[in-house]
Amino acid sequence: MLQRNKRLFRSFYQYCIGNTLVRWWIVGLLFTGINILLLYGLVEIIRFPLPVATLIAAELNTVVRFLVNDRWVFHHPTPTWYRLWQYHLASLGSFLIWWSTVNLFPKLGVHYLIASVLATACSVVWSMASNFLWIWGKKTK
Repeated sequence: MLQRNKRLFRSFYQYCIGNTLVRWWIVGLLFTGINILLLYGLVEIIRFPLPVATLIAAELNTVVRFLVNDRWVFHHPTPTWYRLWQYHLASLGSFLIWWSTVNLFPKLGVHYLIASVLATACSVVWSMASNFLWIWGKKTK
C-alpha cells in the first residue's frame, strides 16, 4: 500500500512539474503571495502611498516573474530583451486591470490587501492568453 501511494504521488508530482500550465499557475500563485507581502511592506512599513506602492511592487514582481517563467515554465535557456519587452507589454494590460481594481475596491470599503487578491483574479485571463498565445506560444526571438 505504501509503495502504491509513493508511485501515485511520484506520478502526480511528475505530471504537475512536467505540465507547462501547472508550472505557470505555481509561479503565478507564488508571486501573488510575494506581491501581497511586498505591498504590505511598502504601505505599512515604508509608508508609501498605495498608488506608488502598487507601481513599485508590480514592476519588481514583473521582472522577476518574467525570468522565472522564461526559464522554468517555458524552458528558454536564456532570457531575451525581445521577450522581456513583450512580457512588459502584456503585463501592462494585466497591470492596468490589477492596478485599477486594487485602487477602486478600497474606495468601496474593501481592505487593500483583499483588493489586491481580487484584482489579481481579475487579471489572470489576460495574462494566460498573452503568455501562452503571444509571448511563448510561437517561436520567439
